[in-house]
Amino acid sequence: MTLSTMNKDAISHLREDISLLLSQWHGLQLAVKNQWGGHDSLQKSHQLASDILYLFFQPRGPSYVEDLENLLHESLLLSFNTDIEDGSIEQVAERLIMLQEEFFHRYH
Repeated sequence: MTLSTMNKDAISHLREDISLLLSQWHGLQLAVKNQWGGHDSLQKSHQLASDILYLFFQPRGPSYVEDLENLLHESLLLSFNTDIEDGSIEQVAERLIMLQEEFFHRYH
């Protein structure tokens, strides 16, 4: 299943779910609020949500939580100059994988 073959409302709903989850992630929100990624920190957090959505629809997609953990870690490090070691990256990755699985179960 690809982005182009999916119902636009379903994709929009998944994007909102990803954004909501990221908005509840204290470490990321602290980086955004304090503009650790510069004046465009909010846009960078939106880009992270888009990158996650895009990854979900790749043929190989994040089949393992570790793949998503690496994406989150690299994004925080490169976009926000932030290294979070409180275990939240792993928790967020697990929750994102659950969102992905629920989505594909519902619409596949």
